[in-house]
Amino acid sequence: MATTDIKLVRKRSSEIVYRPPRKEDGADVWRLIQSCEPLDENSLYCNLLQCDHFGDTCIAAERSCDGALVGWISAYLLPDEDNTLFVWQVAVDQSVQGMGVGKKLLAALLDREACENVQALKTTITSDNKASWGLFSSLARRRGGQLSHEPYFRKDAHFDGKHATEHMVTIRFAEDASDELGGNWISLRNADEARSDDAA
Repeated sequence: MATTDIKLVRKRSSEIVYRPPRKEDGADVWRLIQSCEPLDENSLYCNLLQCDHFGDTCIAAERSCDGALVGWISAYLLPDEDNTLFVWQVAVDQSVQGMGVGKKLLAALLDREACENVQALKTTITSDNKASWGLFSSLARRRGGQLSHEPYFRKDAHFDGKHATEHMVTIRFAEDASDELGGNWISLRNADEARSDDAA
């Protein structure tokens, strides 16, 4: 095989399509989440319902060369705040980590018609999940959003001491937000501010 052909194959193999999920993706989503520690595993049926009932606000990343599902975000609009998107889980397969798949998933999801009125994003993160703090801090920076956080589901009060405190992270977007904008944001990559509340 010529060198140019090898380069062409590599280029094709790295192409990823970001698309709404289908019912048939449920099992692949379930397996992907299982492989992405420390994400909490849900039942396969739960992931199937997410793909089916919440497809407008969930998104899958599919590798073109083999059709593998290599990224996933589950999210929904809050029932009492339809301008707020709650991101439940972000999963990225190890084979494509470092390629910005998580950032592209979020960007593609926020550009959906279902999210056109979204003015804020919420998610919960444990203090030791550096990858998630970095991902959502980056999103706030890129879209000119203001990021804040506070302990929400507490280790003892809500998890019976069996799970670390989940901090509610809120990003409020500027009215003219886009991926290219800068703006006021808070970097929480090391989550030092969050650690003091974990025992609460």
